[in-house]
Amino acid sequence: MTDALHIDTPQVDGTTAVIALSGEFDIATAPAVRSHALALIAQGHPDLIADLNDVTFCDSSGLGALVGIWRCAKEANGSLALAAIPDRLSRLLALTGMDAFLPVHPNTDAALAARSGNRPTA
Repeated sequence: MTDALHIDTPQVDGTTAVIALSGEFDIATAPAVRSHALALIAQGHPDLIADLNDVTFCDSSGLGALVGIWRCAKEANGSLALAAIPDRLSRLLALTGMDAFLPVHPNTDAALAARSGNRPTA
């Protein structure tokens, strides 16, 4: 039995939105995650944080969705950061070299703090 994927947006603040995923992030669910993220970017939230703490499985389709989201965020002058990633995904990011492009934080609060530190001051 597989864990159904749940997508939640627990926090939206200005240009930043947090997407919390739980369950399996795979070929069947990656398109929904990508669609959700692109909708947030289109709504004016190009700086995304993906909280993956409750992801039980992530395959190459999940990684591909993250790369696609990262590219779309960059095109909208935004960013994608990952929070609380499972060990298996951490290894996948390192093997593919994507850890050089996708910042990883221990939790969502740390990702939000890092994002706040990157905002230009008035």
